[in-house]
Amino acid sequence: MSSPAAVLPGSAVPSKDFVEQTYTKVFWRLVPFLTLCYVIAYLDRVNVGFAKLQMSQDLGFSETVYGFGAGVFFVGYFLFEVPSNVILHRVGARIWIARIMVTWGIISGAFLFVNSATTFYVMRFLLGLAEAGFYPGVILYTTAWFPAHRRAKVIAVFMAAIPVSGIFGNPLSGWIMDAFNGAHGLAGWQWMFVIEAVPAVLVGIAVFFYLDNRASEAKWLTDPEKAVIERDIAADNVGKEASPHSIATVFRNGRVWFMSFIYFCFVTGQYGLTFWMPTLVKATGVQGNLNIGLISAIPFLFAVFVMILLGRSADRMRERRWHLIVPALCGAVGFVVAATAGSTVIAIMALSIAAGGVLTCAPLFWSMPTAFLSGAGAAAGIALINSVGNLAGFASPYVIGALKDYSGNTATGMYALAAMLLLGSVATFVTPKRLVNR
Repeated sequence: MSSPAAVLPGSAVPSKDFVEQTYTKVFWRLVPFLTLCYVIAYLDRVNVGFAKLQMSQDLGFSETVYGFGAGVFFVGYFLFEVPSNVILHRVGARIWIARIMVTWGIISGAFLFVNSATTFYVMRFLLGLAEAGFYPGVILYTTAWFPAHRRAKVIAVFMAAIPVSGIFGNPLSGWIMDAFNGAHGLAGWQWMFVIEAVPAVLVGIAVFFYLDNRASEAKWLTDPEKAVIERDIAADNVGKEASPHSIATVFRNGRVWFMSFIYFCFVTGQYGLTFWMPTLVKATGVQGNLNIGLISAIPFLFAVFVMILLGRSADRMRERRWHLIVPALCGAVGFVVAATAGSTVIAIMALSIAAGGVLTCAPLFWSMPTAFLSGAGAAAGIALINSVGNLAGFASPYVIGALKDYSGNTATGMYALAAMLLLGSVATFVTPKRLVNR
C-alpha cells in the first residue's frame, strides 16, 4: 500500500497529512518504549515506600530514618545529574540510557543486603547516583524528535509512567511482600527489591538495540520523514539560548534558576505523595499489604487520565501557565482535604485529586524551559533544573517523616505540601507568557 504524498503537488512543503503521519509514527515508535523505561525507573525509585511497611519494623527504623533514607536518593541524584546529562549529549541517548538502567537495576537488587540505617542510606545514595541523568536525558531526547508545540503531550504520556507504576507497582509490591515473606529465609521486602530490579537490567540492554539518537540515524524513517523532523527541529531552535559557552553560562541564567524554584515546589508535592501513599492509606484503617496496594492504585489511575487530558489541551491551545497553575491548586486542595478526612473513601477521593494535580504538574512544567533552551544549553539547563528541583525529593519525605514523628500524625506534612504547591502556582503566574507559550 502506497503512503500519502510527502509534498503537495508543485510544492516543496510537506502536506499536513504527511507531517501528522510522520509524528504519529515517531510517537508510537519511541514514546511507549520510553514510558516503559520510566515505569521501571520510578518503581525502583519509590518501592521503598512499600518496603517501609515491613522493613521499618524488621530493622527498627523510625519515621525520620525512613524519610531521610528515602530522600537521600536525591543527594546522589543531584551530584551527578548535570555531568550525566552532558555526557548523554555527547555520547548519545542509546548508550547512556542503557548504562543508567543496567546500573540502577543492579543496585536496586542489592537492597537485599540492607540491614541497618547506615546501609539503607548508602544504598539509597548509590541508587540516586546511578539513576541520575535518566529523566532529564529523556526530556532532552524528546527535543531531538518533537518541536516545542508537540512536546507537552509527549512528555505527559511519558510521565504517565509515574501513576502507571503506582497502578501496577503498588499491588505487585504488596503481593510480593505477602506471598514471598519468609521464603528461603528472606523477608517479603527483600524479595520485592530483587524481583523488581530484574526488568531494569533486561530493558536497559534492550535500549542499546532499540533507540536511535536522532532522526538522521533512524532506519525506520524514510528520507522525507527525516526531512520533516529535521526541518521542524531546526525551526524550533531559532532564537533559543544556545551559545558556544552555554553550558557555563546556564548556571548564571536567572530564568533557569527561577524554573528550578518552580520545579522544586511541584516536586515537593509529587514525592510527598508517592513516598507516603502506602502509609497514608494504611492510616485510614486498611489492612494487608495487597489491599493497601490495590487501594493506593486508585489515585494513580485517576492521575493518568488527568495528565494526558491536560497535556493534549496545553499543546492544542499552546498555553502553559494556566495549564500548570490549575492542577497545582487542585493538588493543594486535595492534600488539605486528605489531611482532615475522617474515612477511607473521603481520603482516597482527596488523594486522587492531589495525585491528579501534582503528577500533572511535572510534564506540563517541562514544556516551559524547553521552550527557550536548546543544544548544549538545553542539556545543562534541563539537568540543572531537574537536579535542583529534585532536591525536594530529599526534603519532602524527610520533613514529612520528622513532622510525623513530632506530631504523631501526617496532617502537618500535608499542609506543608499544599503550601509549596500554592507557592509554585504564584511563581508560575508571574512567569512571562511570551517566554513559555510556543
